[in-house]
Amino acid sequence: MPIAPSPRPSSPATAVGGITTPSSPVIASAAPPRKPYRFATACATVDDPNTKDQYGSSSIPIYQTATFKGMGGVYDYSRSGNPTRSHLQHHLAKISNARHAYVVSSGMAAMDVICRLLKPGDEIIAGDDLYGGTNRLLGYLQSHGGIIVHHVDTTQVNSIEPVLSASKTRMVLLESPTNPLLKIADIQAIAASVHAVAPDAIVVADNTMMSPYLQRPLELGCDIVYDSGTKYLSGHHDLMAGVIVCDRDDINDQIAFTINTIGNALSPQDSFLLLRGVKTLALRMDKQQASARRVAEFLYAAGFKTHYPGLASHPGKDIHDRLADGPGAVLSFETGDKELSERIVGAARLWGISVSFGAVNSLISMPCLMSHASISAATRAARGLPEDLIRLCVGIEDADDLLDDLESALIEAGAVRPVLSKLAGPIIERGDKLERVPAGEDQKIKHVQPQTQMPAVGPNLIVSAPGKVILFGEHAVVHGVTAIAASIDLRCYGFSSPRSDGLVSLVLPDVGGFSHAWSIDSLPWESSTPSHPLDDLDAPLVQALQAVLPKSDDNRADQAAVAFLYLFIKLSQSSGTRVPHTFIVRSALPISAGLGSSASYSGCVAAALLLNTGTVGLPAIPTVPHTHVSHSGRKAIPTSSADQANIYAFLAEKILHGNPSGIDNAVAVYGGALAYTRPSAKSPGGMDALRGFASVRFLLTDSRVPRNTRELVAAVGAKKDNEPEYVGGILDAVQAIADEVKRCLSDPEMERKDLLAALEAFIDENHCHLVSLGVSHPMLEVIRARTAEQPWGLKTKLTGAGGGGCTITLVPDDFPAASLASLVESLRSSGFECYSTSVGGSGLGVLVPQSRVARASPQGGNGKTTLPDLKKFEDVKAEELAEWAEGEGRWAYV
Repeated sequence: MPIAPSPRPSSPATAVGGITTPSSPVIASAAPPRKPYRFATACATVDDPNTKDQYGSSSIPIYQTATFKGMGGVYDYSRSGNPTRSHLQHHLAKISNARHAYVVSSGMAAMDVICRLLKPGDEIIAGDDLYGGTNRLLGYLQSHGGIIVHHVDTTQVNSIEPVLSASKTRMVLLESPTNPLLKIADIQAIAASVHAVAPDAIVVADNTMMSPYLQRPLELGCDIVYDSGTKYLSGHHDLMAGVIVCDRDDINDQIAFTINTIGNALSPQDSFLLLRGVKTLALRMDKQQASARRVAEFLYAAGFKTHYPGLASHPGKDIHDRLADGPGAVLSFETGDKELSERIVGAARLWGISVSFGAVNSLISMPCLMSHASISAATRAARGLPEDLIRLCVGIEDADDLLDDLESALIEAGAVRPVLSKLAGPIIERGDKLERVPAGEDQKIKHVQPQTQMPAVGPNLIVSAPGKVILFGEHAVVHGVTAIAASIDLRCYGFSSPRSDGLVSLVLPDVGGFSHAWSIDSLPWESSTPSHPLDDLDAPLVQALQAVLPKSDDNRADQAAVAFLYLFIKLSQSSGTRVPHTFIVRSALPISAGLGSSASYSGCVAAALLLNTGTVGLPAIPTVPHTHVSHSGRKAIPTSSADQANIYAFLAEKILHGNPSGIDNAVAVYGGALAYTRPSAKSPGGMDALRGFASVRFLLTDSRVPRNTRELVAAVGAKKDNEPEYVGGILDAVQAIADEVKRCLSDPEMERKDLLAALEAFIDENHCHLVSLGVSHPMLEVIRARTAEQPWGLKTKLTGAGGGGCTITLVPDDFPAASLASLVESLRSSGFECYSTSVGGSGLGVLVPQSRVARASPQGGNGKTTLPDLKKFEDVKAEELAEWAEGEGRWAYV
């Protein structure tokens, strides 16, 4: 929209820094007049013809001073006026198409200044859906200032008539859209009605939700407009400010006097920051508003009562479209259940939980618990403010990321579930793939009734997850020390095949040939608490599952079965679906060797069950082949799906290992190389991706000595309890190694030979610390000594829990192939097994179902669509699994 000067005659600027926009000079010229700038240009163009910087600064300087020298100058004291603030006020007047503009210390400070125009006995008419801070201030004025406040439904123009008085009404306060229900007031009609009946009344509009870009209430008949500059005008939540604009000179003089008297004008520093933020207002609002439309349409399609004036279903849309240039970037929706809303808000990751809005980062909140908590519950109920209401304030992130995160939060909280029949179909609207979970349906919070069963869905499904090596920080990671781990080429593969007999079965050919089927109805559903936190095991369910296991002498198979059934029950309950199927897991990884076979298994189980229950959708068909090690293949599994897989894989790891660090399942799901710190009471923890290991070769050697990770971790914990200072010193030393490794890998100027030399030294030192913790084994020391012998002279350390399992040996770039072959032969002759590997490859993988990929026949042309062969999967040799899997079709990876 072009910004044109107001047609009203100008008035002189006030003595306290009030800004008057000058009249355009009349220039005698044959040239046609230039067109006024459009809004985005006006925002970005800061110029005040009344003030020129003496040095021609392109950016308005910060006049960080309290006083100004001299007598009779424009400025003397920054409370009364400051050049930085004056530039800002002139700019805001320009983009608001106003004659006067002021900036104060916050939006509520602006409201306070405006309310000081009132005196005891005056009456205010205000809406019944207001910002909580505004409501609080009005309540204070009513109880302490003798002001009478009438709250009415401003969506109806005639609602003000019963309380509108020519002699008593002094102010009418409007919000449109309102916060947080997004109600629309016909500002233009209300202003005309008020001025007709009560000419002395002042019509005030809080325009924070819209900003001057989308709505300019002065043009609609308002006398005063104010914004919280903290929101869209600033856009970054790094300052607090309030903006007041008006056209009337009498109001201007009173506002100027009040600000100068009470001294709440905006500081020079914040004036500079706000001026900088305003320049990008249009750019930000366009992006935020476009994303907000998509979010609102998604929620509406998913069945939620959604409040957003951009929706065709909004009752005030026609009025809003007439008054404003867009619907804005704030919306709200109702779930029908306060606890459900709390779970949704708590499950969000990208959406920050916070009050306020208008920043570049998206926010989620529950107004009744946060921004509007100061309004009593009784008042909220009387005004129709739902306790379950969730407000979304959309930022500038990628809209698909916002939708992914919101969808995951809704599913995790139990608010929606995928429509299974639509998951494998053509691309359709995101919201149409979800359905609301009925409020009375037990699966929402309670267990699914045992007799409820779903028919088998979809074709055969194959998933995979990589193994891992912990390069530095074993055991220490359990106690808050950073560990560095990387995925390896060896993987586990899971094959899910539907069945129609009401059974679910698990087959583990590589773990003692375990095979068993359970009747779905006979599983201990009643022992599961669906609302149990996802970061902790549901102990009664774990205990109940032990009772349904077949007799077995293999504890590994038993625990694997419990983990599988546990995730099956939990995901069946949260999704409301029970899918009879057979799940077979094969491993190219040595089992119980410290290479993450259990985490790889856990990742496969989690991924397969998430897909089978429809909790996550099938990935898109990759358009390019996967380049395994370089991680540059088609990474078609979205992060939101990977995050859910990681959560459930960690639960399975807890069943298998008791107190795992979380790094194994993270590598199995996300792949690559990670520096991982476990969350604790002292640290939030976290994962940092590392790139430097992708080109470093390692030799893995399996000692073929079985070990029990749970017992080894417990033993180190007991040692720490008994010798806290001694073990604490070791942990500090391991942390120092991890920090130095991260530094070396992130240093682009470090010579390659220096990097490898440093890694060799760290390998040696880290192994010695693990020996001090008592987790080595004589066979591991034999391997370590052998690799250190001449002519090899290589550095080796144990990896994983120790007590057996595997070692890793760093292989230098220039190490001769013949020498490596002779070392492998020597180790194998002593009964060990060796694997040459690279690290840092892809994470979780899903073979796109063959019903969605037409495969070529050997003779050329298009052959018939086929499904992966279950019998071949069972029979293929472990060392040939990777080749078989890659030949079955296109894989999508994390």
